[in-house]
Amino acid sequence: MRKIFIIIALCAIIPNLQAQQHREQIYKMGRVLDLIDNLYVDTVDQAKIVETGIVSMLKELDPHSVYISKDEVKAMNEPLEGNFEGIGIQFSILNDTLMVVAVISGGPSERVGLMAGDRILYVDTTNIAGVGLTNQMVQKMLRGKKGTVVTVKVMRNGDKDLIDFKITRDKIPIYSVDAAYMVDKKEKIGYIKINRFAATTTDEYNKAIAKLRSQGMEHLIVDLTDNGGGYLTAGFDLASQFLENGQMVVYTKGSKSPYQSYTAHGHSKKEYGKVVVMVNESSASASEIVSGALQDWDRAVLVGRRTFGKGLVQNQFQLNDGSMIRLTVARYYTPTGRCIQRSYNEGVDEYEKSFQERYNNGELYSADSVHLPTSEKYYTKRTKRIVYGGGGIMPDVFVPIDTAYYTKYYAKMVRKGIFNKFILSYIDNNRAELEKKYQSTKTDKDFKTFDEKFVVTDEFLKQLTDYASNEKLEFNEDEFNKSKEHMRVNLKASIARDLYNSGEYYQIINRIDPIFNKALDVIKNDNLYNSKLKPSK
Repeated sequence: MRKIFIIIALCAIIPNLQAQQHREQIYKMGRVLDLIDNLYVDTVDQAKIVETGIVSMLKELDPHSVYISKDEVKAMNEPLEGNFEGIGIQFSILNDTLMVVAVISGGPSERVGLMAGDRILYVDTTNIAGVGLTNQMVQKMLRGKKGTVVTVKVMRNGDKDLIDFKITRDKIPIYSVDAAYMVDKKEKIGYIKINRFAATTTDEYNKAIAKLRSQGMEHLIVDLTDNGGGYLTAGFDLASQFLENGQMVVYTKGSKSPYQSYTAHGHSKKEYGKVVVMVNESSASASEIVSGALQDWDRAVLVGRRTFGKGLVQNQFQLNDGSMIRLTVARYYTPTGRCIQRSYNEGVDEYEKSFQERYNNGELYSADSVHLPTSEKYYTKRTKRIVYGGGGIMPDVFVPIDTAYYTKYYAKMVRKGIFNKFILSYIDNNRAELEKKYQSTKTDKDFKTFDEKFVVTDEFLKQLTDYASNEKLEFNEDEFNKSKEHMRVNLKASIARDLYNSGEYYQIINRIDPIFNKALDVIKNDNLYNSKLKPSK
């Protein structure tokens, strides 16, 4: 009986002690701020000190608990909310001039007649040409609340005088589905590329899939490479598309967060035939929820490289000045119980060097270099295949990173923006001819004509290298020869993206993507596909 009383007394004391310690720490921090404010030798920015302190505190917890300043909050949320407010253009800065690369379909700029190739020289009464323009300056001037008005003066090829446009800002969609097309109509294979999991992803996905089904799609390649995640609920919705009603997709729990499971809702695996999911080292968070759930239920074959390994759940908490913190509150687990969060015990700085570490230890080149913890062994739900936790999702079919075309010359061309500037310049100088030949109505038929007839010749490649030389990039013949075939495809794909959309870009660039080509091999070969879903020996 005495032991029971002691336990009861301790249970009463411990929360009081914790509360007291909490109050003492708050007082301690306030005391330090008061001392600095009242006695420090120089005048200090107290708000800056507080922000620095918050950043440091969160950095001690884990790599994904972060402070977000008031100015950063809106920009951070835009990609996940699926829209922003502005005039609706894709732009680039070419020779210190703002050039319209494309107008967003249905947006305010399209409605007033702004066109790709237009150069915006004035915003309201401010000259913006030749003033050291930056992307941030452009966004500040052209974005704004829905319903507000901005006037721009535009120089257009073929017109002597500047053209005035009065544009009323509106909501502009940000798309998370980059591409959806039939890879092989005879084999009934479709492809869909998802770049993030946002508020609009489910609707975008459903529309894209409906279109593919209308074209006869039965089997599907889902591309989650370089998809860093987003909303957990959007990932859950996607996984539900492939699982039977009631099958678990993911569950979360933390020391102060209750267990919560998410089960598939109302769909059936009969809606699809074979499913292959493409992943790589930059597939993270919600992408890992999807790929982990489909692997655990033996519902898809995963192709690519081990995913990033982010298994922490963050909630956002608003602070009084409009800033916020994103705080880790739980871990998520795949249906078999895998937590795929990789270790961050060595600190945030080392954690963020993950890609370089994987590159150095050979993991990106060879599956044998991937060291999976034997203590984190699990078995899939249906066939009892062995899968591992403790650091990312390991695909069923490993595809090494492609370095056959990689050279420092090509890398510098891309990294310094020379490649994109050349494409912009080429399209700007040849837009009328290109649109007349290949882009009458932006239909599939137009793209088919472009794909069949547009050829990146050796002369075209020489124009690129001459352009790069003028941009002070020294020509290297050996490295150029190693990279030129990749350059050839990339040029054609990038021009297609400007003339059409990102979907046409992927139709071309995927032809040289090793992960895509292996995914296609797997989904076309019944024996290969089924062999990857068999029980482990």
